[in-house]
Amino acid sequence: MTTDLPTLLEQVETWIRHDVDDADVDELTRLVGFATADEGRRHPTALAELADRFAGTLQFGTAGLRGTMAGGPNRMNRAVVIRAAAGLGAHLTQTLGPGSGPRVVVGYDARHRSADFARDTGAVLAAAGAEVLMLPRPLPTPVLAFAVRHLSADAGVMVTASHNPAADNGYKVYLGGRMVTDAGQGAQIVPPHDAHIAEQIAAVGPADQVPRSDEGWAVLGDDVVEAYLRTLAPLRPADPVAAGHLKIVTTSLHGVGGRLLARALADAGFTDVTPVEEQVAPDPDFPSVSFPNPEEPGAMDLALGLAIAVGADLVIANDPDADRCAVAVLDVTQGTHLGVETARSSGWRMLHGDEVGLLLGDDAVSRATAGSGATVASSVVSSRALARVAADAGVSHATTLTGFKWISRTPGLVFGYEEALGYCVDPEHVRDKDGISAAVVVAAMAARLKVSGRTLVDRLDDVARAHGLYVTDQLAGRFDDLAQIPETMSRLRSAPPRSLGGSPVHTVVDLADGYDGLPPTDGILLLAEDHTRVIVRPSGTEPKVKCYLETVTAVGAEASALDVGRARVAAHERLDDLKKELAGHLGL
Repeated sequence: MTTDLPTLLEQVETWIRHDVDDADVDELTRLVGFATADEGRRHPTALAELADRFAGTLQFGTAGLRGTMAGGPNRMNRAVVIRAAAGLGAHLTQTLGPGSGPRVVVGYDARHRSADFARDTGAVLAAAGAEVLMLPRPLPTPVLAFAVRHLSADAGVMVTASHNPAADNGYKVYLGGRMVTDAGQGAQIVPPHDAHIAEQIAAVGPADQVPRSDEGWAVLGDDVVEAYLRTLAPLRPADPVAAGHLKIVTTSLHGVGGRLLARALADAGFTDVTPVEEQVAPDPDFPSVSFPNPEEPGAMDLALGLAIAVGADLVIANDPDADRCAVAVLDVTQGTHLGVETARSSGWRMLHGDEVGLLLGDDAVSRATAGSGATVASSVVSSRALARVAADAGVSHATTLTGFKWISRTPGLVFGYEEALGYCVDPEHVRDKDGISAAVVVAAMAARLKVSGRTLVDRLDDVARAHGLYVTDQLAGRFDDLAQIPETMSRLRSAPPRSLGGSPVHTVVDLADGYDGLPPTDGILLLAEDHTRVIVRPSGTEPKVKCYLETVTAVGAEASALDVGRARVAAHERLDDLKKELAGHLGL
């Protein structure tokens, strides 16, 4: 961080001189005024804020760009996006050759400034000789991922910060067409593409000197959305009558998935669908939730309350860019009925991402042919249950690094998931997580089960009886000082716990050295004698250290629903104790 004030102010003045956005210029100018005012009128945090904004450049990686929207090189703004687009254009031209005319699809969500960032991207790439195809309006990320494959595009850009807070925005890059021709065609970038693009961005001059075209890109019509919706047809329930009897509550958490999810469910025959009206329209301020992430406490309260009011069978939620799908169900074995009656005391609960992944993965395994090369995949931090189900059925399973940029590259993939509510149920068309198509498959499964008087929880119990009860949870620590993250990981590496929940640890694996054929990644895996597993890793998109916990319990083939429910409650109690133990050990 720059501490010399004259040098810092010189950097700021140079940036302002070359900025392309009047609002960002005005903001930075005011911030300089606050930072340099006379004693007594000086804002106490202005200098620190200014220094942080100019401490470096927002780094481009496999997740693209993501950060708080504000002026300066270490924030998300038009100048940073313009330079990123120029770097991407240079990478495409360098790889494909001069005059190759790369085809690029650009999409955007409804966050503040997303449309501006998308237009700047189109303007830069068109000026660089690319054929630019712009999605017609704010749309879910899965539509962009679909369009890359559907239109044989060489690249795709999606302007979104997914489930981050309202102040953030981001920039995802996909490669396909002539750029990537293997199983990862249409997936998000992986090394070495990220490093090459970052090198090209670093070589770009000031933003106001980057050529931008006033025209030269095409705005796609709704035919691309209709084409996406048609791919969902094979995922719909075989029995439309059953679909009509399922009561569903939906929420898009103020994101862009509401209209598309409603249409997808209606096309699939689900006629009793009630959206959370307060959250159905896109709103970049996300007024009813602190964090627009279905995993965060309170985010699902309105949906669960509505579920009780309408007597729903199922709650489905998408995050703001609709690439994730959350599911809530009524689980009578989990009800407490203590105090004031609430959705949770009645037994309504969110299914963990691993539970939804297991349901969808078990369904995919049941349709796969052993020895055919069909493969289901899950990330290394996800539950081991899917691997067990696949092995028992003689179907291939692959464990990948965290992130769909890796999961979607699995050869022969028929289904892939990660525990953070991400599911790829149709890799032929979307090589990424897709909360819309996953919602259709979950609803179809729930409708099929309801016909015979059963639920998704009953199906989870079936899987537990056959393969063991795998219960997972997560502990996350958020850090304001990013330097504490590597310190926490280093402390764990030097002194890992000797037991987990009272069971001795017999295996400690530093994932930085590689594991089970996987490339190195920052993380620690701990395995206890009772099969309890803990994986600790830094988050790839947030300032967090995450701990992924899993227990395994044999429940027996003849166990009743009550027996399995009690075992599930006991497992969660063990995980709660383990979270407290780990929090103390890691200083979270």
